[in-house]
This record gives sequence, C-alpha cells and structure tokens, in this order.
Amino acid sequence: MSNISPLLGRLAAGVLATALLSQPAAALTLDEALRQAEREAPSLTAQAAQVEAARSSAIPAGELPDPKLLLGLQNVPIEGDNRGRFDREPMTMQMVGVMQEVPNRAKRRARVEVAQAGIERATLEQRVELLKVRRETALAWISALAVEEKLALFQTLYAENDLLVKAVRARLAGGRGQAADSVGPRQEAALLAEQEDQLLQSRTQQRAALRRWIGPRADEPLAGRLPNWPVDAQHYQHNLQRHPELALFEPMTDEAQAEVRQAVADKKSDWSWQLAYQKRDPAFGDMMSVQFSFDLPLFPGSRQNPRIAAKQAKLSQLEAEREASEREHAQQLADDLAEYQRLERALRRSQDSLVPLAEEKVALTLADYRSGAGELAGVIAARRELIETRLKHIDFAQARALTSARLYFAYAGISQ
Repeated sequence: MSNISPLLGRLAAGVLATALLSQPAAALTLDEALRQAEREAPSLTAQAAQVEAARSSAIPAGELPDPKLLLGLQNVPIEGDNRGRFDREPMTMQMVGVMQEVPNRAKRRARVEVAQAGIERATLEQRVELLKVRRETALAWISALAVEEKLALFQTLYAENDLLVKAVRARLAGGRGQAADSVGPRQEAALLAEQEDQLLQSRTQQRAALRRWIGPRADEPLAGRLPNWPVDAQHYQHNLQRHPELALFEPMTDEAQAEVRQAVADKKSDWSWQLAYQKRDPAFGDMMSVQFSFDLPLFPGSRQNPRIAAKQAKLSQLEAEREASEREHAQQLADDLAEYQRLERALRRSQDSLVPLAEEKVALTLADYRSGAGELAGVIAARRELIETRLKHIDFAQARALTSARLYFAYAGISQ
C-alpha cells in the first residue's frame, strides 16, 4: 500500500496538469483590458509621482526660510602699528551669530494657497489621465476586435467561394457556360486573399496600439462583442461643464489667483532679525548685538507692479482659454451625438435591409446562373456587393462603438 499511494498521487497530478494544459488560453475582455491598463500604463505611474511631488512641495510652502549662520571679523585695523592685530583695539571682535529672514504673513499665506492649488491640479490631472488611459484602451480594444471579426468573416467568404467554384464546374461539365467562367471564382479568391492580407496588417497595427496601454497581454485572444454604451444626449449636455479637461481649469485658476495674491504681497515689507556674539580681547570684554532689517518696496512701478500685471494677465489668459475650450467641447459633443445617431440608423439599415438584400441578390443570381438564365459576371458582381456590405456592416458597428466610447468616457464615466 505504501507504494500505491505515491503512484496515485503522481497519476492525479498528471491528470490535473493535462487538464490545465488542454484548457484554452484566457481571452481578453474589454473590462479586463481596462483593469490591465490601470495597472500597466506608465503615464499613470508618472501622474501618481507628480501628485506625491506636489504634496511634498506643499509641506515647506508656509515655513520660514532656513536661518543663516553669521561668522566674521569686525573692526580689524589695517593701518598703523596695530595693523592686523586682534588684541590692541577695543572694537576688534570675532563675531558669530544667526540671522532669520521673515517674509510677511500675506506672502506666506499666498505660498500655501499656491501649493494647495498645485496639489488639487496634480490630483485632477491624475484623474484626467486615468480617464484618458481608459478611453484610449477601449478605443484600441474595439478597433482590434473589429479586425478580428472581419478576419473571422473571411472563413465564410472562402467557403462560399468554394461553392461558387463547384457551381461553375458543374455547369461547364453539363456543356453550358463558357470556359472563361472558370477564371472568375479564382479571381475572386485572389481578391479575397488581398483583402485578408490588408486586414492582417491592420491586426498587427491595432495590437501594437493596444499593447501601448496594456503591455504584452495585447497579444491574447479577444473575447466579447463590440460595446455600445447607452447615449443620453441630455445628460451629456448637462455634464459638459464637468468634462475632465474643463474641470482642470478650476485648480489652474485657483493657482493663478494665488500667484496674483503672492505678487501683491511683495509690495508689503519683509523683515529679518539678527543676533550676534562678538568676542574681544579679554582686556576689553565681549559684546552682544541684536539687529532688525526691513525691506523698503519704494519703487513698485518698476518692480512689484509689473509682476502683478503679469500674473493678472496669466489669469485672464486662463479664463479665455477655458471659454475657448468649453466651446470646442460643446462643438465636439454636438458632432459626436450627431455622428452616433447617424451610425445607429446606418447600422440598423445595414442589418435590416442592406445585408439581407445583398444575400438575397447573390442567391437569386446564383440560381439564375445554375439554371442557365444568368451570367457568371452577375454572380461575381453580386458576391462583391455582398462582401463589401458585410465588411461595411462591421465598420458601422465599430464606428458606433468608438463614438459611444468617446462619449461615455468623456461624460458618463466622469463620476467613476
């Protein structure tokens, strides 16, 4: 029995390993791609570091400058018999002291406000980058899946081409038709192969675009269908002001306003104090001194006022840029909503009419050809229309998914 148990254990392990190896590779869904992008995107790591840098920079914003150590010699004679001597003159001293500069309170408060606005700006930029990464990942995944759907369609197209080849051979064997008819299906197969090669190239390009956001997992098989997020035009228009790129102007404006206040605070006097100990020759006794100094902003017209004007101009620039950006996004929203509505109608028309009619036309022309009432050229032309209609249907679905993704991640997903 002692020899049987290890054998059973090895057999069980072998069976388990075989079962695991026989399972298909995990497929990459859109949700998994989005999660992977949040873990992999280097830009998000960079934004996190930027937020940390802003928080660290805010810590010393309101603090006083570092004190200064003062060392020196005072009143050393340089002429006469006592030249260079430290023990002959009562006022010759070795001095050691400390000095502390004290910026005015309004300036320190403005520095804190600038730093806090910098943290808010960095935090919102991190959020904007996250939404950008999610949006671009979704767009890349959608484009990659659309290419896979087109490539999968070609298996059906090749199978249908084989049926056409058999139909031509059967007609020629029955003594009907022309010998040149045998060339048509082969030409169609060559054209299909050319289109397939273009799609294979597109697959490589789309996988490279997806790899930018999620890394090596972009090479995994894709699973799922082309998404179609619900589009609520009224809700999106209401959320226009909350668009991430527009919301970013709020902390930028706060930061600019704080910089204006900081520039205005430069018109108020800063001051400093100094405490020093002076050591003299023992015959004279040591000394102590205290000193205060104050800035005198006497010429604001050529110093402080121009800096204030510059900061105010920057604030006006931000306000104008925000207005321009808001108009641009309003136009883009209107364009995307109109495009989505057009694609909805086009996709429904393609599914309900164009594809079924193209399939019916192929069936009818092929039936006529088999019965001798039609020509092969008509069959080839009808099949070409069907192929283009099927591929166009996937294009419509892809374009609708891309448009709904742009709208979703710009407006509906801003609360996530």
